[in-house]
Amino acid sequence: MTEARIDKWLWAVRIFKTRTIAAEACKKGRITINGISAKPSKNIKEGDTVQVRKAPVTYTFKVLQAIENRVGAKLVPQMMENLTTPDQYELLEMNRIGGFVRRAAGLGRPTKKDRRDMEDFLTADGDSDFEEFDFDE
Repeated sequence: MTEARIDKWLWAVRIFKTRTIAAEACKKGRITINGISAKPSKNIKEGDTVQVRKAPVTYTFKVLQAIENRVGAKLVPQMMENLTTPDQYELLEMNRIGGFVRRAAGLGRPTKKDRRDMEDFLTADGDSDFEEFDFDE
């Protein structure tokens, strides 16, 4: 096969878990072929460069073989060459190490860290500021 649909190829080489997710990524403009945004029906051929934006990283692949049928994970290196630069992987690692991104105030439950920070703020050295008041009266 000399050409294949981009959404089928992305699914076949296991970049996306389902073809539907691959097609959605194309529709949202996250897939480019040789620098041009691609629709799901766009055909690719051997030698094309495919860029896939999965936040926060942009992966780059060279098409070695255009296929539309899913292959085993061991055969994927014969179908594509990973050209992603090391700095993109560093960005991914930094994002993983960075952990939880601060949420906007008022959205969702407080995290365990937020709860501990509130307790520390409300108590001084483990003693409550309210102990000196007698509320039973």
